[in-house]
Amino acid sequence: MADKGQTALSTRRKRRRLGTERSVPASCIIVLMVDRTDHRPDPEELLRRVQAGERRERRGRLKVFLGYAPRVGKSFRMFDEGRRRKQRGQDVVIGSLQGNLTPDLETILANLEVISPVREHHAGRVWDVINLAAIFRRHPSTCLIDGLAFDNPPGSRNPHRWEDVEELLDRGIAVITAVNLQHIYEKQDAVERITGKRASNSVPEEFLLEADEMEVVDAPTEALIGRAHDVSMPDPRQLAELREMALLLAADVVERQLQSYLDGHGIAVRWGAQERILVCLTARSNARPMLESGHRNALRFHGALMAAYVEQSRLDAADRTRLDANLDLARQLGAEVHRLSNDDFVEAIIDFAREQRVTQVFLGHTGRERRWWEPRSSVDRLIDAAEDFDLRLFPHREGR
Repeated sequence: MADKGQTALSTRRKRRRLGTERSVPASCIIVLMVDRTDHRPDPEELLRRVQAGERRERRGRLKVFLGYAPRVGKSFRMFDEGRRRKQRGQDVVIGSLQGNLTPDLETILANLEVISPVREHHAGRVWDVINLAAIFRRHPSTCLIDGLAFDNPPGSRNPHRWEDVEELLDRGIAVITAVNLQHIYEKQDAVERITGKRASNSVPEEFLLEADEMEVVDAPTEALIGRAHDVSMPDPRQLAELREMALLLAADVVERQLQSYLDGHGIAVRWGAQERILVCLTARSNARPMLESGHRNALRFHGALMAAYVEQSRLDAADRTRLDANLDLARQLGAEVHRLSNDDFVEAIIDFAREQRVTQVFLGHTGRERRWWEPRSSVDRLIDAAEDFDLRLFPHREGR
């Protein structure tokens, strides 16, 4: 028996040939199998690609060892990577160390050059700051930076250590570093909900997403519980949730790298490592079923939920109130809310979906048949223009 979605598409194609196409039937999912023809980029897009390529060639490579919990061994893995690179003939130095060294680490560090930090005193506290000037003069091929989330004292060249790393990368020096999930700013709310604790220092997720390589130090949860000597270690259920978050972040890095490659080679195909769901809202859309369905799917597939509306200048007070209520509901369900400015609703949605690499678009429709003299609806135009995402239509009593 033929698939219902494919049958709907076949019927639609027949109607197009016969000139008898009607509006989309109520409540269906349409999967468009379109030709993914590359579009010729405009001059500004070409310039952006060239500049991005030149920057990548000049910039040092960044590798991050990500720990999903304390004591997973991320620093050991980082320094051991440095040891192996030196054995292969690379020029490797250590730019920063943190905490007490274990005997295993001392053995590794004995064979690596350490550039001593600058020791500063501020407000009764001693700070070890990366000696950027000395590293710039030395200019090794690779620099190992421990304690990526550390802050620098007030008045320093950079407020945060990750900004010091940015300077090293911009000078063409490769950096290998390590950080725990709890120190990633955008993940701290989620980590706090799981563990009840919040780290004081942080690194922005955007910095980590620019990494050339991210490796999750995937220590077994049983081993972590066994090596904990206090109650600070999360329990097995918490560790499982933290590990999943770390693996998803690493998948985001892979997705960034893939998209960068596609953009650099002029390939217009868009796909992602995760589901990215976009719910299109208007003042009169029946938003709740769309948002709740999007929320369930985002949770099921560990994806992102976004809600977007196209700004309209002539909304009356009642419509503005309805739109604000829809946006409030979207925020309550954890959606990222975006306001789009464009006179053309369909063009705004398509451009945003491509930019955000959306995989599913949720849209409302009335199900009313279009008369032959009426202009084509937003739904019909979206079906024709959609590329690389699924379009799911929800029946509305009122619609755009």
